[in-house]
Amino acid sequence: MGYKVAVVGATGNVGREMLNILAERQFPVDEIAALASRRSLGTEVSFGDKTLTTQDLDTFDFTGWDMALFAIGSDATKVYAPKAAAAGCVVIDNSSLYRYDADVPLVVPEVNPEAVEGYAKKNIIANPNCSTAQMVVALKPLHDRARIKRVVVSTYQSVSGAGKEGIDELWDQTKSVYNPTDDVPAKKFQKQIAFNVIPHIDVFMEDGSTKEEWKMVAETKKIVDTAIKVTATCVRVPVFVGHSEAINIEFEDFLDEDEARDILREAPGCMVIDKREDGGYVTPVECVGDYATFISRIRQDGTIENGLNIWVVSDNLRKGAALNAVQIAETLGTRVLKKG
Repeated sequence: MGYKVAVVGATGNVGREMLNILAERQFPVDEIAALASRRSLGTEVSFGDKTLTTQDLDTFDFTGWDMALFAIGSDATKVYAPKAAAAGCVVIDNSSLYRYDADVPLVVPEVNPEAVEGYAKKNIIANPNCSTAQMVVALKPLHDRARIKRVVVSTYQSVSGAGKEGIDELWDQTKSVYNPTDDVPAKKFQKQIAFNVIPHIDVFMEDGSTKEEWKMVAETKKIVDTAIKVTATCVRVPVFVGHSEAINIEFEDFLDEDEARDILREAPGCMVIDKREDGGYVTPVECVGDYATFISRIRQDGTIENGLNIWVVSDNLRKGAALNAVQIAETLGTRVLKKG
């Protein structure tokens, strides 16, 4: 016996990935519904070898459905997630709306799978920010061994993190560089993204950080350990898919780079590619379509007592969004609902 699953926002980048990954991982589905707004009503989307026609989210009845994977913005989620939850359907939400709610678990299954058991307070589970998800997969096994005191992270985030409009803007601007008569001004991003980097993701906050940077701080504390100090600089780069992160870690106890490498090789969700030679590391182009969080450039930081540097790369549409949501559904199924 399988589950009745709804994918909300099925025509978007993340929603389509959710459907792909549910099929790829052979999630036990008895019935699946692809939901979208009325402007996308009737659009066809793929689910394995099946073609689904989108249904109207506004009129959909969630009664009798087991799970709903939400891939719509916070404003729409605020309207529809409570309706689904009240109907008895467990919401797995990819927006930022519920991430910082004390009554809603924020889950990365490789890190805190037990947290899904707290879903019942609101019948909602939150999916973390894409940049946080891949980072905590790498941090948790190291934290278990040597206790992390402080993290300094610089991100290199792809335009797909800003949705289809971000991808289109990079594509159009890149073409316009070679055709000066075809000017494409910045609309989705604050400045030109083609052949450029922009140290600004989400809105600015009073302390000078951006909300994306604040998210990495708050979410790491909620998922891994409230005692960890995190400082982040988040940068948008002209890459279509795949987020990269340069992470400096300060531990309470000494951790040798070779032991760290061995720990990460055995850690769930991690793939270590770390050869000290030309090309002996992973770049975003190589991670696209993969489930793993790739870790390279593992090395001691001699400027502090117990320091380590690592390079972390992952497909942000997968581990940073759709894959993590499906993994939450799998964890919920095996630990709580136990139907599949």
